[in-house]
This record gives sequence, C-alpha cells and structure tokens, in this order.
Amino acid sequence: MTAPTATPPIWSATVLTLFPEMFPGPLGQSLAGRALKDGLWSLDCVNIRDHATDKHRTVDDTPFGGGPGMVMRPDVVMQALDAATSGWNADKIASVPKIYFSPRGRRLDQAKIRDLAAHDHVIMVCGRYEGLDQRVIDHAGLEEISIGDVVLSGGELPAIMTMDAVVRLLPGVMGNAEAHQNDSFENGLLEHALYTQPRDWQGMQVPEILTSGDHGKIAQWRQTESEAITQARRPDLWVEYIKASSKTPAGDDENDA
Repeated sequence: MTAPTATPPIWSATVLTLFPEMFPGPLGQSLAGRALKDGLWSLDCVNIRDHATDKHRTVDDTPFGGGPGMVMRPDVVMQALDAATSGWNADKIASVPKIYFSPRGRRLDQAKIRDLAAHDHVIMVCGRYEGLDQRVIDHAGLEEISIGDVVLSGGELPAIMTMDAVVRLLPGVMGNAEAHQNDSFENGLLEHALYTQPRDWQGMQVPEILTSGDHGKIAQWRQTESEAITQARRPDLWVEYIKASSKTPAGDDENDA
C-alpha cells in the first residue's frame, strides 16, 4: 500500500498589535481574502494591550534620557510575544522569523518576501508611539524591517503589505502558478510596459510587436523594455542586475573611445 502523502503546513502569520481590529483589513479581500477563507494561509492577531499588568492597561512610558513621545514597554511586549509562542519548543521559537517594522531596519525587498514565504510561520510586531524599547528587540531577536524611507504611525500597514506580498507567492493562491514570475524584482528588473484592448486608444497604438504573434520577438521586446526601464528609473537595481548577469553596461566597453 502506498503511504499517504503528508499535507504541507499552511503559511501562518501572527501579528502583535495595539489595533487588532485593523486585521485582516485589505487581506480579507481579493486573492488574499479568498486564500484565507480557503485555508491556504492563516492569520492570528495578539492584542499587546491585553498583556499590560496595571489597571489602566498601560503599554508605554516616557523615554529614559528625555525627549518627545512615548516608548513601548519591553515587559508588556515580551509578555505578548511569550503568549504568541506558548507551547512552542525552543527550536521552533528560534527558527521562526520575528519581524519588527522600523524605519531603521533593512529595506524590504522581493528576496526577503520569498524568504518569508519559504517559512511556515512568521511573527510580526507592530510598533506604535516612538517605537519599542531596544531591550525587547535584542532579547527576542527581532529583525528590524523597513518598507521604505518614510515614517508611519505604526507597523500595521507594513505588516499588511508584507503579508499580501507573501500570500500571493503561496501555492494555490494565484490562478496561474507562473503569473508572479514576470513581476518586477523577480528577475532583478522592473516589469515591462503592459497593454490590453482597445488597440487604438485616444490615438495611441499598442506596439506592433505585441500583436505580431511572434512570441520570440515579443519576449525579446519585453526583456529590452525591462532593461531600459530599470536602467532609467532604478540605477541601483540596474547595477546589481549587471553584476548578477555579468553583462557589460552600454558605454562601458573597454574598446569605447
């Protein structure tokens, strides 16, 4: 008798937040919402305030050394983290990515999204006020992640954005399993321009090559477009792409005068 095939664990996200009512939010709609309803991934929210110990349910205090704003207390946040991982063994706690969204963190990119999608579980801590006490970041081994050079009111929107990016990579979420492979960043380039019906819109025509039926030439056109757009709009990505593909940028040939 053939042994039954083990069902792989679904991807799960645990979010620690002061505003659990913000979830699932947009993640309850469209592809992510359908996948959540179908059990292709799961979401658990832990209300950090539930782990405050005083009658006022205080989660923050003034910063040592003075300065404006308030800082989230390490004891309260750590209690919430301990509750989120209750029943886990030490190996699982150590192996699960634990993210704290912060402008100081490494910038989120598609490579990190793919890494998170490869894990079965991710913990995301959403800060508020001026941020978290550094001691809980160090003690819990939180990885600081930034979604860009902007400052938001809290980590909830970055968490939603991160989960949306991960969920669309999970098996069974997108109708076409290969649909994301041509997305921006997947191959180191920005995506080429896109066109659909009508062919003639306000006097602007769809590039003739796209209606030619010659798939080889279409693929070449799209590659050239992606390279040109990336070089013009994201020179940082272009440099990394050149390094990875061992190509020589135009004008850098040793024989150029």
